Amino acid sequence: MRILYWIAAIGGPGICFQAYGRLHHTVTSRVAPNKVRVSSRELYSILGFGESTNSSGRGVQYSGNVGNPYGSNIIEVPGAHANQYKYVVRFEGPEQGEAWTIVIWNKIGPDGTMGGWYGKACKIFALEAGQIRYFAFDEDSQGGWAAAPGSPVPVDDNGGYASTWGEFDFGSATNLGWSGFDVSAIAAQNAGLEVQGMKVCEVLTHICSVIGPAASVVYNAYTSAVADIGGIGGKLAPGPVRLAVIIDYDITRG
Repeated sequence: MRILYWIAAIGGPGICFQAYGRLHHTVTSRVAPNKVRVSSRELYSILGFGESTNSSGRGVQYSGNVGNPYGSNIIEVPGAHANQYKYVVRFEGPEQGEAWTIVIWNKIGPDGTMGGWYGKACKIFALEAGQIRYFAFDEDSQGGWAAAPGSPVPVDDNGGYASTWGEFDFGSATNLGWSGFDVSAIAAQNAGLEVQGMKVCEVLTHICSVIGPAASVVYNAYTSAVADIGGIGGKLAPGPVRLAVIIDYDITRG
């Protein structure tokens, strides 16, 4: 029932979202007084975001918007206001047990190099059992999050977050405004650490990416065995994105 409530909240008038599975220029402008971005014929709030940063590079080395000040392209928002933002991720905690720690990072770190997942998280928060929290992402943001029970999130020998990841690319300027996402166990597997369950679904398109505990279930997601294969996960045409993330996912949670 939680997901149905969120769908109604996010949808707004005249839109029906349904929950239920890498990565592909939107003409935008900012209007400072009322903090609203105009994109196509729709309005999206940018209240709370910092200034956008210029993009640079190509391919894997592409650097999009990391916010100025750094990390201000990622903000927590109240559920009642989440529908006002273009790119929103809804995190749902475990059904029971201890709180989980979630870290969210930009692909490009504060030093301008690729490696925001090496302890450079923009957001770190606890997600209690049954708790739901919403985060909004600014245009042309790329990065990921990792989740693990307790605290802190485990890291590999080089200090990189090494639990199950979710990866995102929202409104990529280099890919004509397309977005994408996936779930990945690569970091945890390469480090020989536990693979936690995670399910990420885009509620507008029904596309999901899923990994079960210990990689017992893998659907449209990355493991170390397919690390070199591109195109796994969700590919989304330009427009709003609504990702619903279930932490500590297993098949009994649907």
